[in-house]
Amino acid sequence: MDEVQLMDVGLATSAQLQAFRGDNADNGQSLRPCRTWWMSATLQNDWLQKSPDTQGMAASLPKMVIPATGRTGHLWDNVYKPCQVEPVKDDKKLAELVAAQHIDTGRGTKGPTLVVVNTVKRAVRVFAALRKNKALNETDLRLVHSRFRPYERESWRDEFLNRNACAPNTDRIIVATQVIEAGVDLSAGLLITELAPWTSLVQRFGRSARWGGEAKVIVADFSPTDDKRAAPYSKDELDAARDVLGLLQDVAPLHLEAFEEQHTDLLPRLYPYDPKHLLLRHEIDELFDTTSDLSGADIDISRFIRAGNERDLHVFWMEVPETAPQPDIKPAREALCAVPFLKVRDWLCGDNKASRLKKGMRAWVWDWQDGIWRVTERRDLYPGQTVLVAAECGGYDYDAAKKSGRGWNPDHHDRVPEVASDTAPKRKKQCWKLGHDGEPVISEKVVRSNPADEIADAGQDSEEISVTERWKTIATHGQETGRVVHNIVHDLVPELADLFNLAGRWHDAGKAHPAFQASIRHEAERPDRNDIAKAPDAAWPCGIKNLYSISPTDRRPGFRHELVSVLALFGVLQRHHPDHPALLGPWRELLGQAGLNAPLPHAGEGVEKMEPTPLEREILALDAKRFNLLAYLICAHHGKLRLAWHAGKGDQAASDRALRIRGVREGDILPPVLLATTDGELHELPPSRLDLAPSAAGLSPRTGPSWTDRVLGLLAQHGPFTLAWLEALLRAADQRASRISVADPVLEADDENHELERSDSALAHVASGGAQAASSASDTASRGPLHGDGRGARGRGLYPGTTRPPHSATRYIETQLGILSYQQLAPYLAERVGLAEVAIGERQFAARPVDESLILDLHRRICGDLVP
Repeated sequence: MDEVQLMDVGLATSAQLQAFRGDNADNGQSLRPCRTWWMSATLQNDWLQKSPDTQGMAASLPKMVIPATGRTGHLWDNVYKPCQVEPVKDDKKLAELVAAQHIDTGRGTKGPTLVVVNTVKRAVRVFAALRKNKALNETDLRLVHSRFRPYERESWRDEFLNRNACAPNTDRIIVATQVIEAGVDLSAGLLITELAPWTSLVQRFGRSARWGGEAKVIVADFSPTDDKRAAPYSKDELDAARDVLGLLQDVAPLHLEAFEEQHTDLLPRLYPYDPKHLLLRHEIDELFDTTSDLSGADIDISRFIRAGNERDLHVFWMEVPETAPQPDIKPAREALCAVPFLKVRDWLCGDNKASRLKKGMRAWVWDWQDGIWRVTERRDLYPGQTVLVAAECGGYDYDAAKKSGRGWNPDHHDRVPEVASDTAPKRKKQCWKLGHDGEPVISEKVVRSNPADEIADAGQDSEEISVTERWKTIATHGQETGRVVHNIVHDLVPELADLFNLAGRWHDAGKAHPAFQASIRHEAERPDRNDIAKAPDAAWPCGIKNLYSISPTDRRPGFRHELVSVLALFGVLQRHHPDHPALLGPWRELLGQAGLNAPLPHAGEGVEKMEPTPLEREILALDAKRFNLLAYLICAHHGKLRLAWHAGKGDQAASDRALRIRGVREGDILPPVLLATTDGELHELPPSRLDLAPSAAGLSPRTGPSWTDRVLGLLAQHGPFTLAWLEALLRAADQRASRISVADPVLEADDENHELERSDSALAHVASGGAQAASSASDTASRGPLHGDGRGARGRGLYPGTTRPPHSATRYIETQLGILSYQQLAPYLAERVGLAEVAIGERQFAARPVDESLILDLHRRICGDLVP
């Protein structure tokens, strides 16, 4: 972390987090090391010792400094920054001082003039006064502060905040706030700075004569008499800096270092740090649960990042029709303007504490649950919020032609130019709507090409990350995810690789629920089966009102398939081993003493009792800790369910009295679904009756410990950092696997044309009209549906192998999977090629030359484990 003197309470938070990670490591809860590196020209070790949690850690930290003998060279020896303190009365007098000094020093003969003040309000006033000064008509005047959009700020670095723009004879005055203190390669010939805390002054001094030579430094002192006038700093901080400046005549680096080494008794006063909030251990554990509240709002953590009342929200302006903004509007990063939330409240709603927008104002906030932009109210305007404002409402001052303006300005009423996002161009996409007869018809709508994961995270009801180029079954996508995550975890935590592989294969089992399958409708192309996990654009509804609709009278808003996947895990134990250690085994006696023993759980009405399949036996073989970790990884793989399962807005609005949680109704039946076992065989998971008992607090006579108790146990075992990291591994693997664009062998077996006519009709025509094409039908017919090999529906191999090829065979090859035909082997190789393409796209090989070693590495990735 660089320039930590600017982090405010965030510095203490970063130290607390590192201390907590260290505690977890000491307790054996860390699987990988995690360290923090703090950097600053003014960093003090005691800044990291503000709580008992961090004192031991900070005392042992190594400190990197430049010894006195090493302070040589032109950046030390040939730098001169004579400094003087000048009293000023007000902003107008400061502007006069700046103009006079800029002219007296030759109008930038040694480089531009930099003026740094402590507040945006003062910067704007000084800048306005300088613009009125006729003596500066030919001078390039620039204003820099944090209330500009990144779109305008981006050009500053090219235009004047770079080394080439700081050449001698640059007639320019830059008026700036603290944003200039870090991350800017700027060197001024004349620096005029408002008196500030010593840490800030040291940073500002570094923006003059930055590459050697001489610069004049003037500190403007407004002599505040109390903390209110000294804001955003304290009077004591400014008094301490003033006292030190009285002892210094030059503020070049060599003189500053020597002064501090000679006056160590002054350092506590010069470098005070008293964070307003400390993140405590119980708070970080509580913050692990990121479940949004019933309104979709996240927990406000701003007090652990920034202190004071000047906490920001973000405003962006767009041209909005008279009706309402389109739901697919997402702000570009370049368009977001940071503004103090209290000022936005007064600007939009008036300073009379009115709860609604004042007349003439049009603004919206995003409603996470309903997936719409909702008209904002005063209560919606809080730190961290993003607000869409109609361009005609004004509030932002910038002239693109003149490349000048004040930025955020509630008194500016001109229409605000919209910032077009190059990262999210518009495109046409196919989707379906319900026709007059209630049947789906293919339609088309224009959408913005926002990243799929951002769209999914922005709303309760979204299946954007389930949109792919090809149709994929739950079994195939699960096996692809299992392989990807196994490869990742095998290198990081080998002992968990098999468990993650199982999580990958099982994570989307809940998509077999009717609510999910009913969302995928495409009469012409949809495979005739109910285990689709991924589908093209046209198979999904145009709007969320048709998402998760089992029937016209049964829509499941907020449906989460990962919850169903977890309940199916519980169903395996309920069907086959109610006294499993992860279910009721350890609690039977206690439940009996409490009179809570219930009849043995059953599979559910209409669910046949049968022997466990090989897939179910993998679940039954787990102990309680591994079962709970498996269930958690599956539950959290989209980041929307973690510590607790709560009913959402749609669940509470349901007309029946049945318990509903996140679109799942107590007693729902999950239909049978094919999933892959660890050896690649496909087995049918029997129908499962979904039991929401784990959602309740306490011990259930049907499912044992509650879901929250199970996750709290995992937190106690692994700690929040490791558990979150493990969760991220499966989520990353799921996203990578979703980018694998190869044909689904399960669907290929269903399609006697090997999906050729759908994916490449031209090639299909050539194959049928020219020489006889090798048909896949002769292979698949003999094996039966789903690439079965005569073993029945409960033991179908995804990539079946035999020990010997057919008599007189020539198109077969011996592999680790057995003797496979080229057709059987092709999907397996294609999947590996897809993974290699993903790795190349992520630039994993960017640093390597294209040579024999790289070719061999790619060869091993694609077929190395197939070689006998």
